[in-house]
Amino acid sequence: MASRSYDDRCGIARALDVIGERWALLVVRELLYGPKRFSDLQRGLGLISQNVLSDRLRELQAGGVVERLRLGPPASTTAYRLTERGRELRGILAALGRWGSGLPPATGAPDMSLDAIVFALESMFDAPSAAGLDVEVELRLPRDSFVSRVRDSVLTIRRGTGEGVDLVLDLDVAALVKAAFGRTPLADLAGMGRVRCEGPLALAERFFACFPLPRRPEAHSGDRHTLAADAGRPSI
Repeated sequence: MASRSYDDRCGIARALDVIGERWALLVVRELLYGPKRFSDLQRGLGLISQNVLSDRLRELQAGGVVERLRLGPPASTTAYRLTERGRELRGILAALGRWGSGLPPATGAPDMSLDAIVFALESMFDAPSAAGLDVEVELRLPRDSFVSRVRDSVLTIRRGTGEGVDLVLDLDVAALVKAAFGRTPLADLAGMGRVRCEGPLALAERFFACFPLPRRPEAHSGDRHTLAADAGRPSI
């Protein structure tokens, strides 16, 4: 359990006793697409210290959210993954992501992790925009790949490669951000050599149209920040 308790019977308070400590939900975010080693988690979280990450993992294990496992060869090392209970937080994180995307981005923050960017696709997916779309897309990035499936206005994403997919998009992380959130036309990115598309480019454009930019709250109506900053520094 977390080190401090609200001592409140409300379900929200009891949930926050487990996942309310600083960094806890971001640890969960980094595990949504599969197990990770301690070093991979620390790399994805950027500013977290080893001691704090150790504390969060211990607390999340005690709360039944995360569990340890032993990876087989060639890794042969300890990793962490979400329990079934932990995976139930996916929808909560998606809702938080949608809500937070309407706020001004942090200035001077490190780049988002790849998993955070990919989960932003899940968070910002707009079902009405996907009406009638049935497509499976492999996002082939420099050091990782994800397969996105849109069917019946539902988006699913998994880490890995796919066979018989409709589209393969070979691109870097900054190009993914620009295509999905910066609204840079894929044709322009392809012309710059930032994207290689195996399949109909128009279908890829249709896929990325499923992630509309969020509306800013009225208090920030004059804010000119965009969701995709230059040099691939997304502020989703």
